[in-house]
Amino acid sequence: MHARAVAVLATALAAVAVLFLPGSEVRAAEAHRPQPAVVAHRGASAHAPENTLPAIDKAAALGFSWVENDVQRTKDGKLVVIHDATLERTTNVEQVFPGRAPWKVKDFTAAEIARLDAGSWFSPKFAGTRVPTLDQYMRRLERNHEKLLLEIKNPKLYPGIEAQTLKVLANDGWLDHRHLASRLIVQSFSANSVRTVHALKPAVRTAFLGRPDTADLHRYAAFVDLINPSYRTLSADYAAAVRAHRGPHGVPLGIFTWTVNNAASARTVAGFGVDGIITNKPEVVRRALKTA
Repeated sequence: MHARAVAVLATALAAVAVLFLPGSEVRAAEAHRPQPAVVAHRGASAHAPENTLPAIDKAAALGFSWVENDVQRTKDGKLVVIHDATLERTTNVEQVFPGRAPWKVKDFTAAEIARLDAGSWFSPKFAGTRVPTLDQYMRRLERNHEKLLLEIKNPKLYPGIEAQTLKVLANDGWLDHRHLASRLIVQSFSANSVRTVHALKPAVRTAFLGRPDTADLHRYAAFVDLINPSYRTLSADYAAAVRAHRGPHGVPLGIFTWTVNNAASARTVAGFGVDGIITNKPEVVRRALKTA
C-alpha cells in the first residue's frame, strides 16, 4: 500500500477509534489537543487601523503573539505593509494626491506614501498614523516579541517580490533558526509565489492560501508546510486529508483558517484540529476556545 494511502487510513482509523471511546476518555483526548494559535488579522484590526504599527502594538498589549499582514511594493521598489492594491480605502490619498487616480500602491513612491494619513479613516485618535515599511514593521514585531504570518499580496504586480521580501527579513534578523522555527510563516494566494519562496529559502515555513482539491494536495506538499483555507470551505474530512500529507520539512501539513469572527465558528474549526485561527476579533476567539 502506498505511504499516502496508509496515512489516510491511519487518520481515519484514529477518528473512528475516538468515536468508540467512553465519554470521559473522549473529553480527555480533546483536552490534550493543543489549542490553535489565535492570529490577529492585520494586527488588532478591530481596535486600531489595520496593518499599522498601532495595530500590532495593540495585539501585543492584548496578549496575542501571532499577527498577520500584507506586503506590497512601491513605485521606487520599497516594500510596504498594506492590504489593498490601491490606497484610497485606508489612507487620505485622494486629498493629498487628487489627480493620481486610481491611486495604486505601485504608482506611488515610498516617500509619497509616507506622507499619507493611514489612521484617520479608522478613528480621529489615530490621525497621523503612517503606512509602515516592511522594515519598520519587522523591527516593531521584534520589539514586541511577536510572531508573523506574512502574506505576499498581488505577486503578479511585483516581479521578484519574493526575493526582496526574504532580503528584508534576513536584514532584520528574521531568517535565523530561532525565528524560522516558531515565529515566521510566509503565505500567498499564489502557488507560484509560495513555490518561489520555498525554492529561494527552503528553511522558511510556507503556506498556500486556499483550498486545493484533495487529489492535488500531494503536489502542494512539495513546497508548502500549511494549507490555509477559508473556514467556510473547511470540514473535518478535508482537515484529515491535509494532515495525511507531509510537507517539505517532514511533518504533517498544518492548517491556519480564516477569517473566523464568532465563537461558534471558532469552536467548530478548533474541533477539526486546526493549528491556527486568523481573526479580526481575537478576544472573541480566545474566549470561545477557553470555554469550548
